[in-house]
Amino acid sequence: MTLLNEYYVPGLHIEDRSIDVPLDWAGHEPGKGFDGKAIKLFYRVVTTPEHVHDDLPLLVFLQGGPGGAGPRLLNTTSDGWIEEATKHFRVILPDQRGTGRSNRVDTHTMTRIAAAHDGDGAGSSITAAREQADYLKRFLADSIVRDFEHLRRTEFGGRKWVTLGQSYGGFLTLTYLSLYPQGVTASFTTGGIPHVPADATEVYEHTFPRMARKTRQFYERYPQDMERVAALADMLPTVAEVRDFASRLADTMPETMSSDGIGRRLGMIAGMAAHGFPLLPNGDPLTVERLQCLGSDFGMKPSFERVHWILDDAFADGDGSAPAGGATLSDEFLAKMMNATSSRPLYWPLQEFIYANGELERPIRWAAQRVRDSRPEFGAGERPLTFTGEAMFPWMFEQEAALRPFKAAMDVLMEDTRFGVIYDEAQLARNEVPLQAAVYFDDMYVDSGLQLDTLSRVGNSHYWTTNEFEHDGLHGPVVFRHLWDEALNRGDLEELFR
Repeated sequence: MTLLNEYYVPGLHIEDRSIDVPLDWAGHEPGKGFDGKAIKLFYRVVTTPEHVHDDLPLLVFLQGGPGGAGPRLLNTTSDGWIEEATKHFRVILPDQRGTGRSNRVDTHTMTRIAAAHDGDGAGSSITAAREQADYLKRFLADSIVRDFEHLRRTEFGGRKWVTLGQSYGGFLTLTYLSLYPQGVTASFTTGGIPHVPADATEVYEHTFPRMARKTRQFYERYPQDMERVAALADMLPTVAEVRDFASRLADTMPETMSSDGIGRRLGMIAGMAAHGFPLLPNGDPLTVERLQCLGSDFGMKPSFERVHWILDDAFADGDGSAPAGGATLSDEFLAKMMNATSSRPLYWPLQEFIYANGELERPIRWAAQRVRDSRPEFGAGERPLTFTGEAMFPWMFEQEAALRPFKAAMDVLMEDTRFGVIYDEAQLARNEVPLQAAVYFDDMYVDSGLQLDTLSRVGNSHYWTTNEFEHDGLHGPVVFRHLWDEALNRGDLEELFR
C-alpha cells in the first residue's frame, strides 16, 4: 500500500492511500499485473481511534454519482451512516476513477486530448472527438468495479468485504454482483437499484412526471415563489434565443478571435452582456432552461427550502418582491444560481451512459431531451414554469463553460452503441450474496417501481420500502442502522460477526 498521509478528524482516524490501476481494463484481470497506461485510484481508510489497530471486517462505500468522489468527513456525524458503520467495520472510501484525487477528469482533460490532435490536418477534430469519447467510456461502471476488485485483491489480501452503495453506488453494486460476487460478503444499497434491463428512455419516462409533481408540491408550499419564478422566466432568454444570438455574433467576429477558444469566449461574453443577456459570474448565460434546472435538487431534503431562499434573493430593487415590470437581478442571486446549477465535471457527461449495457439496440441520442420534448408542460414559455430534475440536455454542452469542452465527445457518444457489459442478468438471478436494499417510495431519481421489479429478479435480495426519506436518506443516522439490523438479525453477516 502507498500511504500518503495519516491523520485524525474529530472522532475518526484516516489514512490517505493510492494504488495504480490500468486506464483500460481490456485484456487485464483485477489482482494481476498489467501494462499500458496507468491511472491512480485514491482511497481513504477510516476507523474510530479505538479501533485503529483492530482487525475489523471491511466495508467499501460505493459513492453516488456518476462522477462522485468519496465523502470528505468532518467528524463521525457529518455523514450519517459513518458513525454506525465505524462501530463494526474498517471503512474504505474510494474516489471513483476520474473524481476527487483519482486522476480527476474535467475540462483540462478534454482540452488536452483535443490539443494533441492540433495540426493533424483534415479530420483532426473528428479523430479528437472519437478519442475523447473512448476515454470517457473508460470511466463507467465496468471499469470502476474492476478498480475496486483490484484494490480488494492487492491491498487487502483478497479478503471479502461488505459493499454499501448509495444512489449510483447501487448501480455499481449490481455490476459488482454480476462480475465479481465472490469478493462480496453482503451488500447494502440505498435509493440505487437500477432497472435491469437498462434503458435511459424508460427511466426518463418515469422521472419526468415526478419532476412535474415535485414542482406542484414546491409551489403549494411556497406559493409566492410561483410569481417570482414567472417574473424571472419572463426576464430571461431561452436557450434557442441565446443560440441564435451566439451564431449571429460569431459571424461578425474577426477570424483571429473566432479561431481562438479564449478569445471567442471573451467575445461572446462581451457581446451577450452588451445585448442585455443576464450572465452568471463565470460568464454563462442565465436562460429559462437553466433556471428550470433548480429542480435537480428536489429529490433531497431540505431542497424546497434551499430553492426558496435562492429565489428570495432574486431581485435587487425595493424590498425584493417580484416586480410588475423589469427588474435588476441581484449579484447574490446570480452567484447562488451558478453554484446551484453547476455540477461535478463527470456528472452530466456520463449521466445517460450509466444505462448503457453492452451492445445497444439503438443509440441513446439524448434520452432526457427526447422525453422532455414529448411533454409540453416543461416548455420554457409555460406558466407556471415547471422545473426539471436530474436530466442533462444538449444545450448544456453548448452554453456552460464547464461542459463545453465535452461537447464533441458527447455528440459521438450519443450515436455510439458499443459499451462495456455492466449487468449479467443470469448471474443476478442466481445471486447468493445477501443484498439488502432501502427503496424510497417517492424517490424522484430512481423509480421505486422499477427498483422493485429488478429486485424481484435478483437472487437473495431483500428490501425495505419507506416514504419516510428522500433520495439522500443515507446521510442521516437511521437508514444504515436499519439495514444493518435487518441483515444482522437475518444472519447475513454471520460469516463476519460470529
